[in-house]
Amino acid sequence: MKAIRVNEFGGPEVMKLVEVECPVPKPDEILIKVYASSVNPADYIIRQGGNDLLRQFLKLPLGLGLDAAGIVEEIGSEVTQFKKGDKVYGVPNFPGDGAYAEYIAAKASQFALMPENISFNEAGAIPSCALIAWNGIVDIGKIKAGQKVLIHGAAGGVGNLAVQIARAKGAYVIGTASAYNFDFLKELGADEVIDYRNQQIEDILHDIDLVFNASPVRDSHTRLNSVKVLKEGGMYVCTQLDVPISEEILNAAAAKHATATLVGGGGIGYAASLHETTKLVEKGKVKAVISKVYPLTEVAEAHRESATNHVCGKLVLEIRKEN
Repeated sequence: MKAIRVNEFGGPEVMKLVEVECPVPKPDEILIKVYASSVNPADYIIRQGGNDLLRQFLKLPLGLGLDAAGIVEEIGSEVTQFKKGDKVYGVPNFPGDGAYAEYIAAKASQFALMPENISFNEAGAIPSCALIAWNGIVDIGKIKAGQKVLIHGAAGGVGNLAVQIARAKGAYVIGTASAYNFDFLKELGADEVIDYRNQQIEDILHDIDLVFNASPVRDSHTRLNSVKVLKEGGMYVCTQLDVPISEEILNAAAAKHATATLVGGGGIGYAASLHETTKLVEKGKVKAVISKVYPLTEVAEAHRESATNHVCGKLVLEIRKEN
């Protein structure tokens, strides 16, 4: 089978499309015939050699790809929730060989049945971002109807799903983005949109119940101002796992009896989050936002576009055509 492998860390050119043996699923795994994956910031961070958080897990040669959508070809002896022929989506084992491949073997517990009303390409755009957005907005943020939510990086892969999930839960949603993404976010259900380049949130907002920072930009100024706009007892949740919450931010939060934390608190429940996301997709309350679809042979170009940090939604890698 064909798969992308990285034998040295570096730029997009280090990704090579090679022939490798098809994996064999372990007792708790499923073998998936992959139709689609997508490009996430973590993919190009790993390709470059990782950061302080990821470096310890990386061993060459390695594969890339956090998202997978496809058809179950084989099930391990301990797997009971899937059968051959099921359409599934999820997040393959990490570290592992990645989803930029024609077939993958991955833990069944990290997959769910695909929503019935979307394509493989759409399903490939959702899993990892949905897990992070759900964890921040629902698991940690515990958002309730009528509460005010501010989402940084609202037009990105995680951010756009956070907007949709928060809206589906009945929250009043405010997103930060570039001006050219305002109409897009309004269509997704954002009640207000703020131009992060030309407007200061601390001059506009106050009494926010939850701030969810899904921006790819590491900025302590934004973190501090996010805490400033929280209401007493509010919550700030950030997706930037490689940058711990500083003492300054923690002290500012404590002064208003608020909480500042990173996603992943309590662990991320793969199956539960994906099942709940599937329900929202099938009800038409959440949709996959695809910026562009690339064939696997053009993965380097997809990575170059992703690294601009200006992608609206997700870049999808089409591993094979849907019948």
